[in-house]
Amino acid sequence: MITLDDIRNNPEVQELVVGAQNQLDALGYTEHSVRHVSIVSQRAGKILEELGYGKDRVELAKIAGYLHDIGNGVNRVDHAHSGAIMAYNILKEMGMPIKDRTEIMSAIGNHDEATGTAISDISAALILADKSDVHRNRVVNKNMATFDIHDRVNYAVTNANLSIIKETRKVVLELTIDTTICPVLDYFEIFMQRTMMSKYAAKYLNIWFELIINETKLL
Repeated sequence: MITLDDIRNNPEVQELVVGAQNQLDALGYTEHSVRHVSIVSQRAGKILEELGYGKDRVELAKIAGYLHDIGNGVNRVDHAHSGAIMAYNILKEMGMPIKDRTEIMSAIGNHDEATGTAISDISAALILADKSDVHRNRVVNKNMATFDIHDRVNYAVTNANLSIIKETRKVVLELTIDTTICPVLDYFEIFMQRTMMSKYAAKYLNIWFELIINETKLL
């Protein structure tokens, strides 16, 4: 079985992750580098592991998480779709069985809120993991005077924790937002669609999505 370590050590994958970040740097987007894909990979795997899925499903979720943003190296627009095809071809060359690489392709192709939705356990875990990575470490632009709303909201988030509570079958995203930088309402202005996508992804896994901001339950 192809593992996450195999993916991390693949020179082609390494260059594609770097290339994707270089393009987003030029466009002024938030960080999508090794840091982001590693967090998404770890969280996607943890979600399925905590919910009792088998090791094979957990590993596929981790791989999907690590590869999900390589399409940004082509173009930010439709990056989920181009990245899905790129990942499929890489995994094919590495010898991954067709069923597994097809599932990863579908998960990556459906992770963007503009065109995607949860269509499998791997897809749902990827969506929850990806949309939960909101943090000031993702802000590339360090000049607060030139922040747009995406920079401001991400920079205001000083802590973001995603946890699974098995007893009540809940996935909880808990954020700490510095309201001297931006009001909580700004978070919903840019992340409402992502929040609803996360809620549906949780529903696909037969769990409940809960959002807590500054110790107040909002969803």
